[in-house]
Amino acid sequence: MALRFDASPAHVPLQFVGDELSMPALAAVAVVALGALGALAWWWKRRQHPARRLKRAFGSVDDVSILMHPNPDPDAMASAMAAATIARNADATPVLQYPGSIRHQENRAFRTVLDLELDCIETRGDLHDDVVLVDHNEPRGFQGAEGVDPLAVVDHHPGDGTGRVTDVRPDVGACASLFVDYFEELDATVGADDGLSISPHLATGLVYGIQSDTNHLTKGCSEHEFEASAYLYPAINEDLLDRIANPQVPVEVLQTKAKAIMNHEVEGSYAVCDLDDVPNVDAIPQAADELTHREGVTAVVVFGNHDGTVHVSGRSRDDRVHMGEALQAAVEGIPMAEAGGHARMGGGQLSLDHMNGIGPSDGVSREEFSQRLFTAMAGDY
Repeated sequence: MALRFDASPAHVPLQFVGDELSMPALAAVAVVALGALGALAWWWKRRQHPARRLKRAFGSVDDVSILMHPNPDPDAMASAMAAATIARNADATPVLQYPGSIRHQENRAFRTVLDLELDCIETRGDLHDDVVLVDHNEPRGFQGAEGVDPLAVVDHHPGDGTGRVTDVRPDVGACASLFVDYFEELDATVGADDGLSISPHLATGLVYGIQSDTNHLTKGCSEHEFEASAYLYPAINEDLLDRIANPQVPVEVLQTKAKAIMNHEVEGSYAVCDLDDVPNVDAIPQAADELTHREGVTAVVVFGNHDGTVHVSGRSRDDRVHMGEALQAAVEGIPMAEAGGHARMGGGQLSLDHMNGIGPSDGVSREEFSQRLFTAMAGDY
């Protein structure tokens, strides 16, 4: 190969003689190649977005169970609605399913107002072979739950559950926010009826799911919740939203709240209330919410018995108290007990028989359990 140097000031670049490329041409080729690599990297990154992976997963099956956690709340139901919308767009046939029951007046209103078809299950056999978990990452609450190998998991709670597609983001305030991110990534239309679209019912459900899990955008929020709400705003049905947000309250819930207000204990800035037996288990977290309004109280735990189980619900407005970790510490060593949650909100369950001493431990009295809760909130664990 022959080379020629032209040293004149107006013509510095090296050139190849004959049919070889000049240096400027080589530079242009390099720029094009780098651009192509950049485009390929962008395409590959977009292809790996959880929304696109989930849609491809739906496209590989015929029938799929969209499984919510036991006793689903608005965030779980809204997330299931969104997952079903993506599934149908991928030509899969979804069914929305859950274990347990829907009792809380807010949850019942959400289901009724949005006219949701939800299927209650009791065993693994009630599910399709392919299962997508929304708003939880480990199946529970039904016989054979340990045998579920999820097709996908979409959740915002801490945990180790995985699926063939896994998107678990504990820093996000609501699972519904993740699905709004999915719709944006998939170029969905808001309020339209063609292609992948977000209907007014779905938009309303997603917004209320976000509101319910963040106490109306005041607790545990990230930027995703505000961005998602703004994105959904054009399609929201305000009448439906108002009907969901303001349901009538059963008298036993009001009585339980009154009992909590009159009978809680306070140590420093922390409050604990033992409700003993409660007729409506959904009144326990509502009582916890009520006590957070007491002046001078920054963290609250309420617990009560229902059908042989002690249900625990905690709330924290105190940066020193990570409620999920505090509840885990309080139930440590008690057989058949589980607890956890986020910094601002947590919950747990204990077997009443094991709390009373059946099995391998001596149990724990209700007074001792209350003191455990105070100690855990104080960080002494």
